Amino acid sequence: MRMRFEAGAEEEYEAARRLFVDRLLRWAGERDMPVDEPLAEAALDYRHRATADGRLGLWEPRHVEELLLSWLPETITELPGEERGVAPGTLRTLLSYLHAERLADPRGPALQDSLAAVDAAAGRYPAAMADRTRWGLAKFWATTAAEQGVDVFDPAALQRFGKRARSGEVAYDRQVLNAIMERRLTGRALSGVDRAEPQLPVALPPDDELCRQAESSAIVARLRGLAEWAGRDGRAVTATGRLRMADARELVDVLGTGDNVEGVRSSADLPRLGLLVEWAKKARLVRVTRGRLYAVAKARPVLADPLQLWLRAFEACFELRQPLIGPRGGWHVESMLFDIYEDVLADVLNTLYSLPHPMPWPWLRDSVHLAYRARFQLNGGSDAEHRMWFDHADRDLRTVLDALVDLGAIDRGRGVADPVFLDADLPEPGGEPPADMPPEIAELLGVAGVAADPAVRKRASARRAELTAESVELVRLTELGTRGVRQRLLAAGRDAPLIGELLQAPAAGLLGVLAEDYPPDAARVELAGWLSARGERDAALRQLTEAAGSMAFRTRAQAMLAVLLTGLPDGEGERLLRQLRGDAQLAPLALNELAHRELLAPEDMTEAEQLLVLAESLLQLVELAGGRDGAEEALRAQGPEARDAVAAALDSAHPDRAGLEELRQLVARAFRTPAARLGRARMARRPAGAKGGRKRRR
Repeated sequence: MRMRFEAGAEEEYEAARRLFVDRLLRWAGERDMPVDEPLAEAALDYRHRATADGRLGLWEPRHVEELLLSWLPETITELPGEERGVAPGTLRTLLSYLHAERLADPRGPALQDSLAAVDAAAGRYPAAMADRTRWGLAKFWATTAAEQGVDVFDPAALQRFGKRARSGEVAYDRQVLNAIMERRLTGRALSGVDRAEPQLPVALPPDDELCRQAESSAIVARLRGLAEWAGRDGRAVTATGRLRMADARELVDVLGTGDNVEGVRSSADLPRLGLLVEWAKKARLVRVTRGRLYAVAKARPVLADPLQLWLRAFEACFELRQPLIGPRGGWHVESMLFDIYEDVLADVLNTLYSLPHPMPWPWLRDSVHLAYRARFQLNGGSDAEHRMWFDHADRDLRTVLDALVDLGAIDRGRGVADPVFLDADLPEPGGEPPADMPPEIAELLGVAGVAADPAVRKRASARRAELTAESVELVRLTELGTRGVRQRLLAAGRDAPLIGELLQAPAAGLLGVLAEDYPPDAARVELAGWLSARGERDAALRQLTEAAGSMAFRTRAQAMLAVLLTGLPDGEGERLLRQLRGDAQLAPLALNELAHRELLAPEDMTEAEQLLVLAESLLQLVELAGGRDGAEEALRAQGPEARDAVAAALDSAHPDRAGLEELRQLVARAFRTPAARLGRARMARRPAGAKGGRKRRR
C-alpha cells in the first residue's frame, strides 16, 4: 500500500484507494465509528489531486481546513433530498485509521493535533458547503438542474437541460456563476493545482553552523549596518524617497558597497547601494515614513539572529525584480527575464536544489531559454534578433546570480561538467517524444522526435561543445541556499526530505518513508542514523522487523522489509532476511524478497517455503488489484491456472489465514466453484469474547 502516487498514475492510485477505503470501512464498522464512503474517497482525492506533494498519509491543519472548507464544497454535490454525509466525522475516522494502522507520515502532526484541526474547522463546514460561490462548475449546473426537477442521473435529460441552458431558457444565479468562473480563471480553484516533482533528500549542518555561515555573508553585514545607521530616529530622505547624496557617500564607505561616488550627483546613480536599500525595504528591515528612513522596530530580533536575517534576505530576493534588472531610464528596456522573474528564479533554485553535482552554466542557461520559448511568441524576428533577446536575458540572469553569490546562496566556480549532464546526447532524428512530455523538456533531454528539428539540433550541438570543454562555469547551491530553498518548498506544501529528520520516527513510519521517498544511498544514511540513535542494535533491528511483520498491508510490509535488505551495510540485510526464513510471521515476506532479488533460487527452498512464496504473491496480488473486486477480475483473467495456484496456496502455512480465506472466496466467485472444493484454509482461533464483524457503514 503506497501512500503517494505520481500525478499520471491514476490506475494505480484508484486501485489503492479502493483497497484503502474498503479496509477503512471494515475498521470503522468494527468500532462503530462514523464514515461515509464517497467522502472518504473525496478526502484521498484531495490529497492526491489537489496538493503539491500528494502524500495521502500526511495531514497538516492547512490540509484539514482546505478539504472541509474548499475541496468538498467545490467537488461534492449534495442533491436536494439526499442524505448528507458528515464530512468532519469521516475525516476524524480516516485520520484515526491512518495512525492506528501506522500509515501516517511521521513527519506530520500528532493525531490529537490533526483531530483538533478538524474540530476547529467543523463549525464552518456547513456554511462552506452552502456557499454556492465555492462550488465547482459541474456541481453548480448539476444542482441547478436537480432543483428544477431534472433527473441528473438520466444522460438524455441532462443533455436537454444543457441545450436549454445554452439557449438562455434556464433560470440560474448569474452572480454565483460569475464568481465560480472567476475562481477558475484566476487559478483559485483547487482542481487547477499542479503536482510538484518530489525532491531528493538533502543533508544540512546544524543551525549553529548555518548561523556562523550567515554571519560571514557580506549582504547580511551590510543589511544590519544599514538598519543600525537608519536607527530608531531615522534619516532624512529626498522628496522622492532616495537617500541624500551626503548620506549616500557616507554609506558607500561605511558599508563597503564598492560604488563609485566620483562625479555622482544623485544616490539613484549608485546601483549597489540602491539595491541594498531596496533589499532592506523588501526584507522589512527599514521603511520610509514621512520623509525619513527608519529601522523597523519589530525587526530587532531578526537583526540579532544571523540565520533568521539571512533567511529574511533570501526570501526578499523574489521581490527584487525592479532594483536588480528593471529599467533605469535612457536606452535600458526590460528583458524576457523581467516579465517572468519570480517564476524563473524559483525554477532555477528548485532545479539546483538537491542536485548531487554542480550544474554547468550552459545547461542552466539553455533550460531557462526553453522557458522563454514556452512563454513568449518567438516566431517573429530574425535569428540575430532572437540571439539579442536571449543575450539580454542572460545578462540579467547573471546579475541575479551575482546577487545570490553576494548573499551566499550559491557558489560559482569552474571545472569539468559531470557526465550526468552529457547523458542526453543528441540522438538520430526520428521517433516521437512521449505525448505528455512538454516539447521544451524534450529538447533539453534530446528526445529523438524533437531533435529532428535542425534548429534544435544546432542548439544541442553547441551546448554539448560547451559542456565538454575542459573548464566550464559550474553553479551550485550552498548549504545556506539549500536551507533557504527548502524553507520555501515546505511553505508551498512540497515534500523536501532532510537527512536526520526521521531520527525520532517510529519504526513503521521510518521504513514507510524510506521505502517511498528515499533513494538507496540516502535511505542507508537515514537508517544508520536511526539505528545509532537507539543504542542497542539488535533491539533496534527487532523493532524494525516487528514493524514489518505487524503491517496489515502486505505490499507495504514487503517494501519495508526491502529497505532493510538494501539499507543495512556489508550484507547485514541479506543475513537478516535469511534468518527470518524461520520466523513464522515474516518468513513469507523474507522469502519473497530474497527470491525477487535473485538471492534465493526456487531449488534452494523447501516445498513448504515455495508454498509460502506462492501464497504471499497471491495475497499481494489482491492488494495491487485494489481489493476484492479488482482481484476477482485479475484471477479470472489468468484462467484455471489461478484457481490451481490458490488451491495450492491454501495448503501453505502462511500466517494470514483471514487473507487466504478471502482469497478462497474470490476464486470461488471468479470461477463459480464451490469454496469447499478448494479445500478449507485453517483459520486462526478467535479469541474468547471476540465479536463478529459489523455491517459496513456507507
